[in-house]
Amino acid sequence: MEETNNNSSEEGFLLLGFSDQPQLERFLFVIILHFYILSLLGNTAIILVSHLDPKLHTPMYFFLRHLSCVDLCFTSSVAPQLLVTMATEDRSVSYGACVAQLYVAMGLGSSECVLLAVMAYDRYAAVCRPLRYAAVMHPRLCASLAGAAWLSGLVTSLIQCSLTVRLPLCGHRKLDHIFCEVPVLIKLACGDTTVNEAELFVASVVFLIVPVSLILVSYGFITQAVLRIQSAAGRQKAFGTCSSHLAVVIVFYGTIIFMYLQPAKSSSKNQGKFVSLFYTIVTPLLNPIIYTLRNKDVKAALRALMVGGVLGPGRGDARKTRHPTRRWTAQGTRLLVLPEHPPHRSQGSML
Repeated sequence: MEETNNNSSEEGFLLLGFSDQPQLERFLFVIILHFYILSLLGNTAIILVSHLDPKLHTPMYFFLRHLSCVDLCFTSSVAPQLLVTMATEDRSVSYGACVAQLYVAMGLGSSECVLLAVMAYDRYAAVCRPLRYAAVMHPRLCASLAGAAWLSGLVTSLIQCSLTVRLPLCGHRKLDHIFCEVPVLIKLACGDTTVNEAELFVASVVFLIVPVSLILVSYGFITQAVLRIQSAAGRQKAFGTCSSHLAVVIVFYGTIIFMYLQPAKSSSKNQGKFVSLFYTIVTPLLNPIIYTLRNKDVKAALRALMVGGVLGPGRGDARKTRHPTRRWTAQGTRLLVLPEHPPHRSQGSML
């Protein structure tokens, strides 16, 4: 770190948030607290049901499970610290906590950008290549795509945040924002930030414009394929498989593009705070709501999970159900697709 950063590294930062509007801050505290609790419950429920219900062991829910995990970690990297600073008069945040939040939030946000693009490709394969869907979206490819999403977020976080923490702050400690974020620290710097702004713009193009372009292309092909379907019921079903993902894409990218694809010193302070509040607190809650309310499979799995938790596992009913399903399971680090088979044991297991 530069010598001019010594004061900030020793004393930490002051997160001002909405301290200049006490009534608004008290109102937002209640809203954020409820949203955070609901987000924890909703995303945890999706992770559990998509893991426990064999009918949801498909590529779509495999990626949805990763999306819920990203959202769970993303909102948890921001909300607890925000609630503490809003509930107390002490606005101070240690330098180490701020830097850790900077790295984690940047990495998880970038991973979600890539993951949403991967999910768009999955929907393209399901609608446009239905007969070859199982071969295209095989378990090894799904695991590789999910791993690439997590790894890309880690790499861009290490690069961008490492450049940001090297900026001279000249003893400036007041962050007029709700959490430690790269554009905010760039504004706080007292030196030349041209390189940092250029690198942030390039990273924003790579993780925002490129994924959005791929998503638009995917949905262009999806729309063409759906319009060729003769029956209205078939078209409605095809659109239904994609509408949830499209709604999440619009909500997430619409807010985060506004925050990152603009000059670092152009947006108003309150505007930036509310935008950041939306994609760190509101969006992680909207994802499970959207996927649950618009998805019959998830709703059925949630009901089965709740009934099973109250009445017991119900193995007798499970034995009576003979609907064939594609089962995904984990063996070591590999995902295997087990062939459909009747309930009774036959000529041995493939595990």
